[in-house]
Amino acid sequence: MASTEAFEDEAAYVLHRRAYGDTSALVELLTATNGRVGLVARGVQRRRSNQAALLQPFQPLRISWRSRGDLGTLTATEPASAAIALTGRRMVAGFYANELMLRLLPRRQCQSLTFSRYAALLEQLKSGGAIGPSLRVFERDLLTDLGYGLMLKTDTDGNPVEASTWYRYELERGPVADPPGAGLRLPGQALLALASGEPDTADDPPLKRLMRSALSLYLGEKPLKSRELYARYRDSRPVDGEDATNE
Repeated sequence: MASTEAFEDEAAYVLHRRAYGDTSALVELLTATNGRVGLVARGVQRRRSNQAALLQPFQPLRISWRSRGDLGTLTATEPASAAIALTGRRMVAGFYANELMLRLLPRRQCQSLTFSRYAALLEQLKSGGAIGPSLRVFERDLLTDLGYGLMLKTDTDGNPVEASTWYRYELERGPVADPPGAGLRLPGQALLALASGEPDTADDPPLKRLMRSALSLYLGEKPLKSRELYARYRDSRPVDGEDATNE
């Protein structure tokens, strides 16, 4: 029989929450040192529970929990700081990042870099930074953390990517210089901007196509629910690069 492990006062964010029985909830969290964990929050659905308001997306938390096997039990929850208030497309962008991690991150594998990058993304969304470029960098880094990093600085022949050259990006290989015909084509300046972590809103359309294609290799056929949510905002006027997802 597996022994019970106890974890105290760990930084965390809620990725997803759903009802579990009559009074409990199953909560998926991103933690600083244990990666994605699935925990049962007992009694959280009761009317007088003070945990329900805390176990929400974009709320920095300190949690304690115990585990015997894959699914653990939440034993304590406290706010680490004020909740990060996101609305409209910025909220959808946050849900999109949550869904990516929920679909791609394995449980109980340390993802400390991903945790820090997610916290930085939420701050960027809160501060009013352009949504598209912020998401492209987060997507780039998430793929790198999972071991699927993109080749952005050199082409498939090992030559440096040139800003003035167009490339056909071959997934799982890299950019091919001066490509004939169709395909996933990008200007070198966009690849270099993503590599530097400073893509511009003008670079976002081709980079969005690149990241959507790259992520599709690992997401599978099931559509992302956050893209359905984004459809509610599709008719609103884009502001400051606010194209929230890869839709």
